[in-house]
Amino acid sequence: MSLYRTTQAAELLGVSPDTVRRWAESGRLASSLDADGRRVFAGEDLAAAAVAQAEAPSPSRPRAQSARNRFVGLVTRVVRDTVVAQVEVQAGPHRFVSVVTREAADELGLAPGVVVDAVVKATNVSLEIPERY
Repeated sequence: MSLYRTTQAAELLGVSPDTVRRWAESGRLASSLDADGRRVFAGEDLAAAAVAQAEAPSPSRPRAQSARNRFVGLVTRVVRDTVVAQVEVQAGPHRFVSVVTREAADELGLAPGVVVDAVVKATNVSLEIPERY
């Protein structure tokens, strides 16, 4: 199971660390304590929170666009077949679906709660595991 510290969880959910702490204290976001007594969040819980947060209306924010866009997000669902895997990613309010080979999904260890970069170019979405997580 992937575990993330408060600052990492905040970055992945697109909110401040204080917001993540408040959500944990109020029970809105499940958390536990690691061996050092620090608050940690399960990747699957963060994935569920990311989906729930994306369903809530948010103010529109203009952002720069380019021919190539990269979105850090959490895998929320993986459906594996014999040859291919369908991977759903929630990156803030954005939901991406990528079809990759099953071999690639297995090699990357894709599962709900895993952090990925969704790299979008034209109609293709590639998934990468960032080094910092």
